[in-house]
Amino acid sequence: MPEKIEDILMNRPPTAERPLLGQTVLVIEDSRFASEALRLMCLRSGARVRRADCLRTAARHLSTYRPSIVVIDLGLPDGSGLDLIRDLSGARPRIPLMLATSGEDTLKEAALAAGADTFLSKPFTSLGQFQKMVLDLMPFDCRPKGLRLVTDDRISPDAIAFQDDLAHAAAVLNGKADLKVIDYLARFIGGVARSANDAPLEAAARDLATRAETGAETAQSLKTIAGLVDERLAHRAVV
Repeated sequence: MPEKIEDILMNRPPTAERPLLGQTVLVIEDSRFASEALRLMCLRSGARVRRADCLRTAARHLSTYRPSIVVIDLGLPDGSGLDLIRDLSGARPRIPLMLATSGEDTLKEAALAAGADTFLSKPFTSLGQFQKMVLDLMPFDCRPKGLRLVTDDRISPDAIAFQDDLAHAAAVLNGKADLKVIDYLARFIGGVARSANDAPLEAAARDLATRAETGAETAQSLKTIAGLVDERLAHRAVV
């Protein structure tokens, strides 16, 4: 049976233009907008990429193949990415490279303490920075030979991915709003808003997170976020 073009490319050594050829990246990220940015960066770099949107789906992926790189969002709908990082860090053989990611830079120390090799702050925009971060942590024999031109290309995910995230947020808002859900919602919307440079939505998510952490009333904050989400979904529908 003829080899697939994807398999042929994956068996080639990395090049200056595609420095991650031969690598398989598993992106564990619930935001479509953030995962689309990572997908584009991986593909532009020559890597094969797979996505899981929660811990449960990630477990299915990890039970069938061993990626060379995992990118783990710290706030997932069914648990904390920190727990998965700890599990994978203690597994033998260990996955060669683990990147933690979040829109909250304050979680960097916790991610590194859990066993992540580095921390990738949202939003993801610079292809060159992403490639350098990954390559700096890889063994020399896995890096491209010779000089490599550092690109300053900016990655811009499709706006449809942002709309998908808003639809997911709206569905969560319409469900049961217990403390666990509120904490997840604040982190998810905050990360999505930061990635999309949506300052009003990010500020509303930050207000919700602060209220939840201090035990303050959250009903009005949830109402504000629901209004902002509905407003953006209606605008996208019209466009």
